[in-house]
Amino acid sequence: MDTIFAQATAQGRAGVCVIRISGPQAFFIAETIAQPLPAPRMAAVRAISDADGQVIDRALVLTFEGPNSFTGEDTVELHLHGSIAVVRAVLALLSGFDGTRLAEPGEFTRRAMENGKLDLTQVEGLGDLIEAETEAQRKQALRVLSGHLGQKVDIWREKLIRAAALLEVTIDFADEDVPVDVSPEVAELLNAVNADILAEIAGTHTAERIRTGFEVAIIGRPNAGKSTLLNALAGRDAAITSAVAGTTRDVIEVRMDLGGLPVTLLDTAGLREGADEVEAIGIDRAKTRGEQADLRVFLVEEGEELPVAAVADDIVLRPKADLRDSADKAISGVTGQGVPQLIERIQAILGARSLNAGLATHERHRVALQKSAEGLAAAMLVLDHGPDQYDIASEELRHSIRALEALVGRIDVENLLDVIFSSFCLGK
Repeated sequence: MDTIFAQATAQGRAGVCVIRISGPQAFFIAETIAQPLPAPRMAAVRAISDADGQVIDRALVLTFEGPNSFTGEDTVELHLHGSIAVVRAVLALLSGFDGTRLAEPGEFTRRAMENGKLDLTQVEGLGDLIEAETEAQRKQALRVLSGHLGQKVDIWREKLIRAAALLEVTIDFADEDVPVDVSPEVAELLNAVNADILAEIAGTHTAERIRTGFEVAIIGRPNAGKSTLLNALAGRDAAITSAVAGTTRDVIEVRMDLGGLPVTLLDTAGLREGADEVEAIGIDRAKTRGEQADLRVFLVEEGEELPVAAVADDIVLRPKADLRDSADKAISGVTGQGVPQLIERIQAILGARSLNAGLATHERHRVALQKSAEGLAAAMLVLDHGPDQYDIASEELRHSIRALEALVGRIDVENLLDVIFSSFCLGK
């Protein structure tokens, strides 16, 4: 196996640059250029010298013996001064050793998974943590990275294996009198796991929204002040505003951090009849995005009806509070009247929903859990038909177990790995 190395900190000039080395020759290489090495997990300042003995830099050196390292292999970190020239020289020096090469994106993490340091859900959690922009995203990614989903899967898997084993005993002794009826214990195990998995599936939509962002659509008639309100919420001129109706013809998106939650605000085309061809396309898109949004803010007059209907939790306000005698239930993007209250309501609604978020944060997780639940449902249905059908129930349980194993990366994931790790940066 090759020894790999890469810059683990961001490219460009910086105060400090970390270069990570991992693999069978990591200690040999590090000792060659920075002798003597400090004891494992102890930091020491060493001169980094090239093949001619010329000092390139003085760096902080850390060593980690495998398997007690991030990758599970012998690992060395060089904390260099972040000069572009220093980094270039050290990378060139490392590339000159036989059996050593620059790491591919995500290769350190891939080795960690292959060496049993992380399961596949933890890998995805690490990727999400690196990409996290809000506090909610950070907390969610850290929960997954900490292995909480994998721990749940292990508990479910053990219960299903126990249930399958009980059925197999009955099948093996089909021609003999089995002293104990296993069906009550099997049913109890299956019902418990099924309830847990269905609860996790129910929380996947919210969890995925925390990861990718909730969508909040602003909906109303043309010239209702939607774009002005969007600009007020965003704190910048994200959308063009005009007194001319139909100015907004496409959906405008603005990403925001509201109370630690990732939110994408959608400014949609004004909903009206008799629009020209281009505006009509924008209106159709507005209807679609409005219906699909997680939350809608309606700017409408009392009694006014729109093609998109309000549902529970949607916020209905009267537009242009600055032009009204009464500002009750009204808002103005021009003066900011009602804007802080609107932000608080959006935060409260989405915050309440986020409490129901599960640990399964990716579509892949939901699909695997759904497959497992389908196998469980089939097994439970067959179980009711008595011992003659236990072999079928046992096979359905195996399908359910395999789906859980695929979720954490124990089987059937080779086709996924290249896709997952390609999104990682070098040095991770």
